[in-house]
Amino acid sequence: MSRPIQALIDPSALEYNLAIVRRHAPRSRVMAVIKADAYGHGLLRTAEALAEAEGFALLELDAAVRLREAGYRQTILLLEGFFDADELRWIEQCRLSTVVHHPEQLAMLEAVRRRAALDVFLKLNSGMNRLGFTPREFPAALERLKVNPAVRQITLMTHFACADEPDRNDSITAQLQCFNLAAGGRNMPRSLANSAAVLRFPEAHADWVRPGIMLYGSSPLAHTTAEQLGLQPAMTVSSRIISVQTLRLGDGVGYGHAFRADRSMRVGIVAGGYADGYPRHAPTGTPILVKGRRTRVVGRISMDMLHVDLSEIEDAGVGSPVTLWGKGMPVDEVARAAGTLGYELLCAIAPRMQRVT
Repeated sequence: MSRPIQALIDPSALEYNLAIVRRHAPRSRVMAVIKADAYGHGLLRTAEALAEAEGFALLELDAAVRLREAGYRQTILLLEGFFDADELRWIEQCRLSTVVHHPEQLAMLEAVRRRAALDVFLKLNSGMNRLGFTPREFPAALERLKVNPAVRQITLMTHFACADEPDRNDSITAQLQCFNLAAGGRNMPRSLANSAAVLRFPEAHADWVRPGIMLYGSSPLAHTTAEQLGLQPAMTVSSRIISVQTLRLGDGVGYGHAFRADRSMRVGIVAGGYADGYPRHAPTGTPILVKGRRTRVVGRISMDMLHVDLSEIEDAGVGSPVTLWGKGMPVDEVARAAGTLGYELLCAIAPRMQRVT
């Protein structure tokens, strides 16, 4: 019998969340971001659920090739572009699109000795200061691409630094102004909006939107829940209680006795720990569901187990179902208690955890 912890992936939730994107950006094509094994949900499983998207965006060349081999004909964009000239052969052969964000990539493209049909997304560093050409460098980079016979279509793109923060609208305004100035009156496709900008800045939707976290049912906005946004969780991590301990006043729980009972109480031991992807730093009080009822994690998270307070759930025992996050227990709430983001929890799911649909 297999260990009871598993991640249930709900394809219908992915489809539903894609529809939410379209509701907010009805005139834009959707580039569904499925990097990091589709935020832990599984690359091909997620691509199948999001097959109505006009494009997919990811980082790994081998993952992009897998998508093509699986029959997906949409635009497939490599968000960090290519890392050496040898990869250009695969990009051309598999009809992939690539971001170009630094001069070395321009030089590698110019070294291509044959006419090709490469679609390029030229990235402007409009203020995030991560990837992209500065506004001063951008015009020359664009001209080099326009005269390169290896390049077919050019899309202009940037990425927002603070779209998720309601008190930083000035930052978005500045980045939009920077992008619009650099793009000028050029009649070229454009791509700017991540999940937060899809929801908050319709003026940034342009030709392509690039939703990521919202597709998986997690909120990209710091002060707005996924439920308030109408999003559905696509991943529910569940397990079961495998043992129950009865504590007396003062008894400690787990490594370091980081939690001590302040009364007589029962605790359940759940199959699930940091080697499965649950955050090791989740403190006592982190919310969790047992038999569909809210309770709290107590004590330090172990590699393979964690403890839950059963004081108010008298009928819980060995075999009782537990929801670590997902339906009924928002991943963002768990992440907030653990001092991190829903992104990290979803992406940190360990390979040993069974994923089912």
